[in-house]
Amino acid sequence: MFRLDEKVAIVTGGARGIGRAICTELGAAGAYIVAADIEPSDETVKLVTEAGGKAESLKLNVTDQATVDETVRAVAKRLGRLDILINNAGIAIDRLLIRISEEDLQRTFAVNVNGAIFCAKAAIRFMMRADAGRVVNLASVVGEMGNPGQTAYSASKAAVIGLTKTLAREYASRNVTVNAVAPGFIDTEMTAGLPDEIKEMILQQTPLGRIGKPEEVAA
Repeated sequence: MFRLDEKVAIVTGGARGIGRAICTELGAAGAYIVAADIEPSDETVKLVTEAGGKAESLKLNVTDQATVDETVRAVAKRLGRLDILINNAGIAIDRLLIRISEEDLQRTFAVNVNGAIFCAKAAIRFMMRADAGRVVNLASVVGEMGNPGQTAYSASKAAVIGLTKTLAREYASRNVTVNAVAPGFIDTEMTAGLPDEIKEMILQQTPLGRIGKPEEVAA
């Protein structure tokens, strides 16, 4: 297994689901984990510790740029470095186009797109100084292929893919890589609320014919 000893990683949305699995995986590889979430969880810290890693949990609202800047700055100053940012925080409001409200759009893009931009902007400042860094954005397969009933979510994840490609070009010369992982249908709290007909349609389009696991995305 690869090692990340001495590295510091911030994982947004680290309190549950894919984010929690990512925290555990990176922690087991030796990274010090900062699990940032709108609703922090001691369970994530517990799982990282049990996996042989070290972690802390803190509250972070990724839609507030000033708070993001302050939080990332404090983490980098206190720990002396910031090597990895995982932009995992996200929400899904599943509605057909004709039922989407302006508030639905604003909320979805505030978390999924603005949040990723705010966190990347804050973290890359420190990575540029170190001439090294890794940013991984969580997109989604629906951002590439679309999905009925997920207009706002699909559009936001397509935006994350565009953001990823642009930042990769902007900061490659500073040895800061930016990549996206685009999971399919994963068994999390977020997907649990999808209507059965949507779940069945997604499964029919999935070659393995089953729901993915958070640990598979983390790996």
